[in-house]
Amino acid sequence: MILSDRDIKKALVDGKIMIEPYDEKNLQPASIDLHLDKYFLVFDTKRNFVIDPKKPMDTMMVEVEINDSEPFVLHPGEFALGMIYEKTGVGNDMVGRLEGKSSVGRMGLLIHITAGFLDPGNNLKMTLELHNTATMPILLYYKMPIAQMAFEKLSSDCDKPYGSTGTSKYVGDLKPKASQMWKNFK
Repeated sequence: MILSDRDIKKALVDGKIMIEPYDEKNLQPASIDLHLDKYFLVFDTKRNFVIDPKKPMDTMMVEVEINDSEPFVLHPGEFALGMIYEKTGVGNDMVGRLEGKSSVGRMGLLIHITAGFLDPGNNLKMTLELHNTATMPILLYYKMPIAQMAFEKLSSDCDKPYGSTGTSKYVGDLKPKASQMWKNFK
């Protein structure tokens, strides 16, 4: 069951949901609006020509940082990793579902390709998998509203929260991180 605005507020007070910084003006009827951070990773296509999921990709990407006056330009067909400005977390009995905002989708911007799930026990700045499907470049501004998070209660506390085993690759991330898929082949 998706939490209502009333239940989101209660879960924040009870420590079941964490959002930093939190501003009640971002609370929607069944979600909370989230904003774009200033850090991005883009593939360096001048030095790399293929993505091999069996190999580390950290050196294949370069960091781009924007500020209040300089937006990030995402050209048609381009892909970049970005971040949510707010650090968001859930307890062992909750999950979060990251979704794009309608106004962003109407520009042709996808904010995630597959990774819109906040696992129980994780607390991080969620990564965005940005893709421009439009026919023109899109300017992305620091702290612009870009996503919304809905929360759902699990049937019970999970036995193994995210980060409790050695298989969790993105625990507590505060900056975009290249795919760690290669660790699955070890």
